Amino acid sequence: MSTRRRFLAATSIGLALAAGVPAPLFAQGAAPVLLVVGDSISAGYGLPAGVGWVDLLAARLKERGYPQRVVNASISGDTTAGGRARLPALLKQHRPTVVVVELGGNDGLRGGDLRAARENLDAIVTAIQRAGARVLIVGMRLPPNYGPVYTREFDALYRSVANAHKVPVLPYFFDGFGERNELFQQDRIHPTAAAQPLLLDNVWPVLAPLLGKPR
Repeated sequence: MSTRRRFLAATSIGLALAAGVPAPLFAQGAAPVLLVVGDSISAGYGLPAGVGWVDLLAARLKERGYPQRVVNASISGDTTAGGRARLPALLKQHRPTVVVVELGGNDGLRGGDLRAARENLDAIVTAIQRAGARVLIVGMRLPPNYGPVYTREFDALYRSVANAHKVPVLPYFFDGFGERNELFQQDRIHPTAAAQPLLLDNVWPVLAPLLGKPR
């Protein structure tokens, strides 16, 4: 490398460090990050490693030439409050360009305060947008035994937050197979491995427009 090129490289790295960008990532032109913040459905609860819908998403992006690198920050049992609490560190660490938010199911299953859940989702989306990333909200539904009023309010939760922030929403993650018992594990909550491609196919039409064009 010539003296001039070494000088330019050193200057670029110095500027990156001054801006808070790690030099190796800057030098290598790190891939944009697609961050998934969810609960057990996205964490792949009860599934063999590598077969969850988030893993299938990463494979599809690579296969179709999209540049995004998928980071799955989903935790089994997480709630909107938990996601809200850990989101700032995730945004700082990964600097995502797209974030999929799949939270709220545990709030509903535990009969939680839906006003608090809405406030949490609102704060989550606000933080993501302020970080300069695009957002997709992935929603859930509750079984009818939670009562018509509570289930109706829960169903409206996701669309309400999405409309307020003008972001896309998938209202029901299990759309098209939620009543097919054979596609759920024995707890009737978590989808089986066979259902993971269906989850991805439900997400893809609303997620793809956020990704930009493949290479």
